[in-house]
Amino acid sequence: MSRRIALLGSTGSIGRQALEVIEACGMSVAALTANRSVELLERQARRFRPELTVAADEKAASDLRVRLADTDIRVASGQEGLLEAAALESADTVLTAVVGVAGLEPTLCAVRRGKRIALANKETMVCAGQLVMDEADRCGAEIVPVDSEHSAIFQCLQGSGDRREVRRLILTASGGPFYGWSREQLREVTLSQALKHPNWAMGAKITVDSATLMNKGLEFIEAMRLYRMPPEKISIVVHRESIVHSLVEYCDNAVLAQLGAADMRLPIQYALTWPERTIGPARPLDLLHCPPLTFGMPDCEAFPCLAIAMEAARTGGTATAILNGANEAAVGLFLEERIGFMDIPALVERAMSVVPVVQAPQLEQIMAADRAARDAVRSTAK
Repeated sequence: MSRRIALLGSTGSIGRQALEVIEACGMSVAALTANRSVELLERQARRFRPELTVAADEKAASDLRVRLADTDIRVASGQEGLLEAAALESADTVLTAVVGVAGLEPTLCAVRRGKRIALANKETMVCAGQLVMDEADRCGAEIVPVDSEHSAIFQCLQGSGDRREVRRLILTASGGPFYGWSREQLREVTLSQALKHPNWAMGAKITVDSATLMNKGLEFIEAMRLYRMPPEKISIVVHRESIVHSLVEYCDNAVLAQLGAADMRLPIQYALTWPERTIGPARPLDLLHCPPLTFGMPDCEAFPCLAIAMEAARTGGTATAILNGANEAAVGLFLEERIGFMDIPALVERAMSVVPVVQAPQLEQIMAADRAARDAVRSTAK
């Protein structure tokens, strides 16, 4: 196993942990990309010596060129630089940890080069999963999920040669910081409260998505696309302890689960080393000191984002791109403290009702739906 990685989004939570895995497992780095975190990107570049670094922000890229002028590391910028990193000939694996729909085109670019995609950007599958999977089949690309839930399902499916044996995929949800709260209580949620996840340390956007349960709705859609499963064969259960990361129920009533500590380095490593396993930096799970494992139903009335996402999944076409674009825009407004917590589902639902859905869309129609959804949210929130 010799992997050379192009890491898209190296300065975020997933990117930083991925570099720990890469170093511990003796892999190498072909490219590093970030948005504008120049100081951290410079430190990473000097340590891992990629042939290419990319700062999406033009001003940040100019700064980075000066900082790395004493090295032979090439610096690129903007969307063109991101696409160049995704297509880099010397990389056999592209880990896409770019946040939001911005990760779609680079992921599709890497797929069309027949690379392994270690996919940490769920929005790619949410917005254009059918298109991406069809291109992966055509180009011989491997897509291995990094999300802990989808990594768990991927691992539990390894013993099945026939998907017809699968009765159900079961995604687990922590329930976020507000599990058990009523809709009335949720109206008073503050930004600082929403950014305190009980089990995982993640970026701000995904932490808010976990608090609204939109993250689980996005994962529901991702499961449909990754595993080509209809929505009626996917279930969600709340598992507060985040030890069982997801499960697969088979037609003979056997249920396989993947357990582990709440440590993203394990699914990151598995996406890079699959089908092999190797010693890595993830924390071990101590079964003798685990809390009791509990399971419950999600409350879609108090957390309407989950129900809205599941309805978008059933509608199909650009409905899921509209959902994602509206949610990204609404969460952005919440992070700026311009709207309240429960305004997020209201704005998403409003966008879903006003932006037309196109079935069997091409990439241009998907991106247009995303833009229209964002515009709908911003115009409503003014």
